[in-house]
Amino acid sequence: MSIINHQILLASRPQGEASVDNFKLVESPVPTLDQLADGQVLVRHHYLSLDPYMRGRMNDSKSYAEPHALGTVMMGGTVGEVLLSKHPKFVPGDMVLGMGGWQEYAVVDANVRGVMLHKVDTTHIPLSAYLGSVGMPGVTAWYGLNKIIQPKAGETVVVSAASGAVGSVVGQLAKAQGCRVVGVAGGPDKCRYVVDELGFDACVDYKAHPDPRAFYKALKEATPEGIDGYFENVGGMILDAVMLRMNAFGRMAMCGMIAGYNGEPMPLQNPALILVNRLKVEGFIVSEHTEVWPEATLTLGTMVATGQLKFRESVAQGIKSAPEAFLGLLKGHNFGKQLVKLI
Repeated sequence: MSIINHQILLASRPQGEASVDNFKLVESPVPTLDQLADGQVLVRHHYLSLDPYMRGRMNDSKSYAEPHALGTVMMGGTVGEVLLSKHPKFVPGDMVLGMGGWQEYAVVDANVRGVMLHKVDTTHIPLSAYLGSVGMPGVTAWYGLNKIIQPKAGETVVVSAASGAVGSVVGQLAKAQGCRVVGVAGGPDKCRYVVDELGFDACVDYKAHPDPRAFYKALKEATPEGIDGYFENVGGMILDAVMLRMNAFGRMAMCGMIAGYNGEPMPLQNPALILVNRLKVEGFIVSEHTEVWPEATLTLGTMVATGQLKFRESVAQGIKSAPEAFLGLLKGHNFGKQLVKLI
């Protein structure tokens, strides 16, 4: 009896806000060992990663990466177990990290240069953490903080989307380096979490201050000495307020602009402050900096294994839940790293 693979395809491009109608659930047979070519590996996914960057790839517009092709499996990081292998490096039972996409099984040609499939050690690190704090989100946080913001002890670092997979790591790393850390998050529960659990010094609830002037006042109270480093995940009103609080020679790591992923314009209110305060503003895509991954993942993995780096996960159940969970992520419904559990 053949095994069936359930997959989520990109069926259409969003016109404004994305919806479940942009996705399509399909089935396909899972190949047997004799159907695999030399070098191919069959992986059964345990977890699928959902990340904000996927929204931008759904659009047919110029960006840092090609648009996702219609009618193909949605992209995404995955962790799982090797079931079948015709590659000498992998054997059944190996736990691996890859980019298998929104599906239950994936055939990976491990001989192709650039294909991502890496063994992972789950002795002291949970498998799911390789999609969060010890994976792409964690390395994103590590790179933006250490290579762009380059914080010094005693400086003030602010991070938006502070309870998320990236922001939570940024704040904890900055605290470990002796900084005053202020988060921005949506809702009292998330703000309590980043302060009480993650050790941030303060958190500003943007939902409690929807008016830009009220938000700026709350941010000012949380940053009495101004802001030296800012890790940006959101944009919009939050970025405008932070710009007004930046100290001279401040550094801003531009990681994401989730406030504009549906196509809304996001003009800066005071761009002259970049010049006036001699700010360093640098955008980055972590996949372009593979040279730092070994150092970053070693640091992050050690901190997770020893309990120095905490994380939280929102877990949806089953491949059919992926579209709804993804749309919820874009609206901030998740708490911590958003995953889909497939097994």
